Amino acid sequence: MKIKRQKQAKKTISFYKYNFSFREPFQILVDGTFCQAALKNKIQIKEQMPKYLMGEVQLCTTSCALKELETLGKQLYGAKIILQRFQVRRCPHMKSPVPASDCLLSMLEDSNPHHYFVATQDHALTTGLKAVPGVPLFYIILNTIVLDKPSPASLDHVQAAQLGQLVSPAQQRSISGLKEEQGLAAKDGGERPGRKRKRKQSNPNPLSCLKKRRKKSGVPTPPLRKTEEGEGEGEGGAKRKRSRHKKRRTEGGDVPAATANA
Repeated sequence: MKIKRQKQAKKTISFYKYNFSFREPFQILVDGTFCQAALKNKIQIKEQMPKYLMGEVQLCTTSCALKELETLGKQLYGAKIILQRFQVRRCPHMKSPVPASDCLLSMLEDSNPHHYFVATQDHALTTGLKAVPGVPLFYIILNTIVLDKPSPASLDHVQAAQLGQLVSPAQQRSISGLKEEQGLAAKDGGERPGRKRKRKQSNPNPLSCLKKRRKKSGVPTPPLRKTEEGEGEGEGGAKRKRSRHKKRRTEGGDVPAATANA
């Protein structure tokens, strides 16, 4: 049974670590009812809590819980002695104390931003804490400390976050931290000035460094044609045409005298 409880506790702790950003040392808020049950069942809270959670813990309480035990008389004197050994966290009821159940509920607010575990035997307080997402609960059953399974409110919150319906408080804090680092956080006036990015000095475009070609004035002259072999050229490169005279012959085959003398 002990191994089974530790496996279940390890699974539950992993759930709160992954979805609600719980980290060591785990902070455990303890009230007088839990101390009274531990005293009755001879449970050493300081020794057994770190073993059960397999990590470092910080046991703490509030001044309202201590004053409640003082008003209840000698019957809870032993629980008061145990509770006084724990760290006392500040609560908003220093001047006017309230019942321990109301004080612990106010410490957790709406989303348990300080990641508290709560150890109590108060049924009314347990019912109120299960309505707050991300609150692990301890109670004592049969001489053993038991870590309760995640409440339906915690499961619904995680499912809604996975479906993208809302952003978990841990994610909101991480996003706001990243915005502050990048200088994107909005100021009071609503402006969102971002950091001006310095442009890197780049080399000029090599094509822009080339010299422009100058256009030649005048009409381009056509290329000269090659002259045939044996043909002479006159002045200005013009070809000289040869004139050929046809020789007329008579019927007898003789050449006329005019042409012969020529």
